[in-house]
Amino acid sequence: MVPAASFLDALQLAAARAEQAESDFRREIAQRTKALERERAFAHRRLNFMRAIAQAVASAENEEVAVAAASAAASAKLGWATESEARTDVLARLAPVARAVFVGLAPVADEDAPRPDVLGALATFEAWYRDTHPDAFWVLFEHYMPETPVVDF
Repeated sequence: MVPAASFLDALQLAAARAEQAESDFRREIAQRTKALERERAFAHRRLNFMRAIAQAVASAENEEVAVAAASAAASAKLGWATESEARTDVLARLAPVARAVFVGLAPVADEDAPRPDVLGALATFEAWYRDTHPDAFWVLFEHYMPETPVVDF
């Protein structure tokens, strides 16, 4: 015959294990949800950023003007009103993306000529940024804009 305390201990252990399993699952779901939220936010930031770059480059008459227009659009999207060495470096690394967009938007003279790999150029830029900075490029769009108090005189 099994003492009463042993089956209660077994049930208590089973309850503790179930509670731990639920807690682990909720933590994993929270982490996964946060990761998916970040991926979604980055995907929309990427789309909106590249849309602005494409619009800026669309009317350029040559690659040099396209790169300058893309740099201006990128600076505007990021709220960069002043230059710095780091910002200049980022914009220089973004130039191949602007060139690829420019060539990609240009009328096709030769149907057999390979089209530029805009997404590949963007991926190369993102990889460079990720390797040289603590966060992904798209985190730059999370800058906080404090509210300016309204003052009546």
